[in-house]
Amino acid sequence: MLREAYPGAEITWIINPEFAPLLRGNPDVNHVHFFPRGEFRGLGAPKSLLPWLTKTRQIRPDLALDFQGLLRSALIGKISGANEIYGMSDAREGSRWFYDRIAKVNRSGHAVNRYLKLAECAGATIGESLRCPIPTGDQLPRFDEYPPFILLHPFARGSGKSLSNAVIEEFCRALAPTRVVVVGQSRHKIDTPENCVDLTNQTSLLQLIRLIRVARFVVSVDSGPMHIAAAVHDRLLSIHTWTDPLRVGPYKPDAWIWKNGHLLRVSELETARIRRRGRRFRRKDIPAVAELIRPLVPVDPMLA
Repeated sequence: MLREAYPGAEITWIINPEFAPLLRGNPDVNHVHFFPRGEFRGLGAPKSLLPWLTKTRQIRPDLALDFQGLLRSALIGKISGANEIYGMSDAREGSRWFYDRIAKVNRSGHAVNRYLKLAECAGATIGESLRCPIPTGDQLPRFDEYPPFILLHPFARGSGKSLSNAVIEEFCRALAPTRVVVVGQSRHKIDTPENCVDLTNQTSLLQLIRLIRVARFVVSVDSGPMHIAAAVHDRLLSIHTWTDPLRVGPYKPDAWIWKNGHLLRVSELETARIRRRGRRFRRKDIPAVAELIRPLVPVDPMLA
């Protein structure tokens, strides 16, 4: 939307290096500037930080937009030498002191709507549809994308978000003989039934995107990969424990939500009466999820 508002602008995205593949081939971004957060720790931090500061000061944009809304991101805007810095009204850690203009946002509204308000504050026109130029992704070597499969992403950094090994195993069994491909980062080995393909710790971000695109259905806990899936298609079930799907759930209305034992479409969330805190996803919740997914994923007749 910013590109459409300013077709001749030079747009630079400051991003952690590990997430930069998300911008591969993006026609709206001219430059990528890395923020190598991991290098700014320990005794070697000054050696890494000083060259980064020098390079960041050379950006000198007319406008910096702080979509993260934290002290660190506001400081980066200041270091860049921006003529003006815009941010959101719900920014934290004192970052609002750095802003020249503040977009008034609904603190309890969806994150995407909050970001759109900031883009609008910068001159963008907000339409009904969103264009999300996510890369096509990279194919995995020695992985056959046929027969059809369900993609399960059961891991997240937040406390209580991840699914237990027992739930993962039972989930695979409930959907047999359909293949279930498990992806994500985990320190623990999972037990895999015959119809389960364990790809944990084995995919790059671009390979994960490819799997999300070709999967017949995606089941994910509240996480970054879930939002990638929501940007790509609506064949998605997002599992929320303590997080509020109205604020951080999938943005597409036809995607599915699990919260506190309830299964419903995103479009039904505002009228549904569900406790905000909720509980963990348990084995007893699997049959309802399997019943939802099974008609949507064809079974290879050779496996039936």
